[in-house]
Amino acid sequence: MTSPTASFPTPRARVPAAGLTVAIDIGGTKIAGALVHPDGTMTGTTRRPTPRGGGADSVMAAVTEVITDLSGSPLWPSAVRCGIGSAGPVDSSRGTVSPVNIGAWREFPVQARVTAELAARRAAVPAVLVGDGVAMTAAEHWLGAARGHANALCMVVSTGVGGGLVLNNQLHPGPTGNAGHIGHISVAFDGEPCVCGSRGCVESIASGTAIAGWARAQGWTPAEPGGDATAAGVAAAAEAGEPVALAAFDRAGRALAAAIAATATLVETDIAVIGGGVAGCGETLFGPIRSHLADYATLSFVRDLTVVPASLGTHAGLIGAAAAATMLLPRADTSDSLL
Repeated sequence: MTSPTASFPTPRARVPAAGLTVAIDIGGTKIAGALVHPDGTMTGTTRRPTPRGGGADSVMAAVTEVITDLSGSPLWPSAVRCGIGSAGPVDSSRGTVSPVNIGAWREFPVQARVTAELAARRAAVPAVLVGDGVAMTAAEHWLGAARGHANALCMVVSTGVGGGLVLNNQLHPGPTGNAGHIGHISVAFDGEPCVCGSRGCVESIASGTAIAGWARAQGWTPAEPGGDATAAGVAAAAEAGEPVALAAFDRAGRALAAAIAATATLVETDIAVIGGGVAGCGETLFGPIRSHLADYATLSFVRDLTVVPASLGTHAGLIGAAAAATMLLPRADTSDSLL
């Protein structure tokens, strides 16, 4: 195979524009907000529990309380944009969300509702909606483990498996905000049905739920009666050398490696950053991924692909919402500063 001699220009990654960004992170257990400065520091961080059992407006009421808290900051008048990161599915083209872990919201117009609440508090600023995987990607590219990489895949491996892409230093959410959703790449032709309707998806093999479910189906049980039967418990057993637990993580690592290699082959990413609860298992997960990656990333342009853990932890949602707003909304300044 002959490598092309021409090189394509790589857009430079910019420092976020001047002014503060209102960042809102909406998840199944909490709704958080902050004012994010151009250097990534956060002011006035606040949060509310995500309401359970109520209607759509009860969840929106919690979002409104978060915005109200932020509007009380003396820095509120400096806000110039808003980023909303939400559990998905999202449809950024319509500004709606239907989070699987927030049953009250189905095609809920969260972007329009947030924009109205901002305007009611004298912050008539543009807003952008992204899924939590895209937000995490924006955060890790700006300040985390993907910083300095023009082309990156970032992933969240937790109850589900999500992700996002940076291509040529640009966040690439796609028309509806779902580009990079690696969890629903099929890696097992005759695999088990996935909740999405397909078969053999990465999520159906490598999510925390799938790891624990497969291990239990193979006869694994916690060593102590009533012990942890989740992926964390399987990870602890794997660290102790329990064969079924080791096999569960090897299976998950192989699925992730295949999907990471396929993505890199398609769009030439050179790094995969993995965060989320299952990634917290460390080498129990990363060891199998790296081992199997050699079997899938075989072409010359993906052979040096690296896989690393995410570095921003629980701050990724808010930082990512702010970073996504800065990357996707029209810039109000002409700064050419580099990251």
